Amino acid sequence: MSVGAEDIRAAVRAGMISEAQAASLMTLADARRGARENLDGLDEPFELFRGFNEIFIVVGLGILYGGCMSVLAARFFTGNGDVIGALALLAGLFGLSVYFTLRRRMVAPSIALVVMTTLTGVAAGASLMDATGFAYRLPVVLGTATLTALVHFVFFRVPFGAAVISLGIIATLSAALIGEVPRMPDLLLLSQSGPAAWITIGVGLCTLVLALRLDLSDPHRVTRRAATAFWLHVVAAPAIVNSVALSLLDADWAGSNAVLLLFVAIAALFAVVIDRRSFLVSGVGYVVALSFTVLDDSAPLAVIALGAGLVLLGAFWERLRAGLMNALPRFPGKDRLPPWTLIASKEAQ
Repeated sequence: MSVGAEDIRAAVRAGMISEAQAASLMTLADARRGARENLDGLDEPFELFRGFNEIFIVVGLGILYGGCMSVLAARFFTGNGDVIGALALLAGLFGLSVYFTLRRRMVAPSIALVVMTTLTGVAAGASLMDATGFAYRLPVVLGTATLTALVHFVFFRVPFGAAVISLGIIATLSAALIGEVPRMPDLLLLSQSGPAAWITIGVGLCTLVLALRLDLSDPHRVTRRAATAFWLHVVAAPAIVNSVALSLLDADWAGSNAVLLLFVAIAALFAVVIDRRSFLVSGVGYVVALSFTVLDDSAPLAVIALGAGLVLLGAFWERLRAGLMNALPRFPGKDRLPPWTLIASKEAQ
């Protein structure tokens, strides 16, 4: 009976082996058998929960958190922000994270605790300003929440937390420069939102660079670095792809449908090369949602074409990626990307 990648990932989650040992095992296995020969598929690992018990715990956490926040909110409404209460709630959330994230290694509760910790950071920032007598400042509140998420990530390394931090940086910088968080789609239109859209695309590019560095350090995607990169790609795609695509469309270029499809095709090729469906789905999803406000009557045709393209990519992703990577010349980092060689037996299947 052979041991597959899922078994190795399970061993890492259970604490039986370290992430470095898991990566070494996968590298050795690929070197002996050929790239990804014994994997069940070439899909990128993704996990939101491991069983209904995790959902059950999340529901309980949500009810508990809602009760605690209602107590804090009552004090805010009466003008008595409770800094100690907010800090006590943060301490409680960190304690729960120690149990559910570090000891139990649960996925869904860990994600929920990241969200709750960030929201409590908002309450802590508002309470602090209220206690010190300063006027309410949105950048301070958002900055406190982002810093809280960062501290939580440093301690617990929940991959989802990286996406929250990136979004928090975008929101904080936008609020600091223009006084508010812009509404969609203005946040993504470079021609309308001034500094906010440039912040979005700038942070998006930095997020993409970090995600790629994590991906290149773990081409077999068996460690937490790959899971963190997954969520960073989810943030980077809307920030980059849609900012550029929608700005081109908003400029009233001729053949807006063609411009949209061409740009998305380029993004799709990039996603295939780095083997990240999450980047493409996140980017295209936002384009579809927001293109209705830009393309008007022609939007359905573009959406149909995009949907058909995604279906074809999903059905033939491995073969398309193998052909594309074999056709591309050697470039820096190519040998550190996820393996793309298809085994003949798999093609026959």
